[in-house]
Amino acid sequence: MRKLAWVLVALLSVSGCSSGLFSSGSGQKPAEEEVDSRRPTPPRDNRTRAKLHTDLGSLYLQSKNYSVALEELTMAIVVDPDYAKAHGTRGLVLYHIGEMQLADRDFQRALTLDPNDPELQNNYGWYLCQIGREKEAIPILQRAMKNRLYETPERAYLNAGACYIKLGDLDNAQGLIEHSLRIVPDNPQALLQLADINYQRGNLDLASRQLADLIRKAKPNAEALWLMVRVERKLGDRLAEARYAAQLKRNFPLSPEAHELLKGNFE
Repeated sequence: MRKLAWVLVALLSVSGCSSGLFSSGSGQKPAEEEVDSRRPTPPRDNRTRAKLHTDLGSLYLQSKNYSVALEELTMAIVVDPDYAKAHGTRGLVLYHIGEMQLADRDFQRALTLDPNDPELQNNYGWYLCQIGREKEAIPILQRAMKNRLYETPERAYLNAGACYIKLGDLDNAQGLIEHSLRIVPDNPQALLQLADINYQRGNLDLASRQLADLIRKAKPNAEALWLMVRVERKLGDRLAEARYAAQLKRNFPLSPEAHELLKGNFE
């Protein structure tokens, strides 16, 4: 079964940033000099020092500088081994460098230290969905959804919806994604997932209209372009298919989606 490559919706609480399915062209990754210029003189309080290292690690994670992010977060944990956010953020870094066993250990340690933190719950649930443990992820994401102190519950709804898509439960997926849209209307990540659901159900005309509306609002990334290619291919519009395929190969030549296109794996 084709997998929807959905984006990291697990967001860092200190930064509020996401890799996103779409880019509007605003917001640039922090340059190395900019990150380094933010380093204050380390205070004596261990928790404050750990928070500073965690903030820096989060910035480097957003910049995809995983080695330096790992160093900063490890320093945070050395300074304050009981700081849950440092463990949780390091879990995200370890996931991105393929250290799944260590990532899982860090996520679990974070939730042992702070079991009611909804951001940690959301991030761990997202991680479990990414590695094929959807049934374990959904109860954890549900705890994040129900936490009244969670400032961005739409993220947990969206991640749970993506889990249900992977499980093939499109009805539950649609309900959760629509709930996330009631919290944050016109979220392109959620709208893309709804288009994917319609594609899987065979509602190709609706999926095509939804995708066309999306690209008028924001610049699509590889996941969105790949879905567009497959929708237009099934509709038989070869010109549209070729146009989106060319954009995918030109803008994201090293992406997994471009690789699938070159192999001809349309399902």
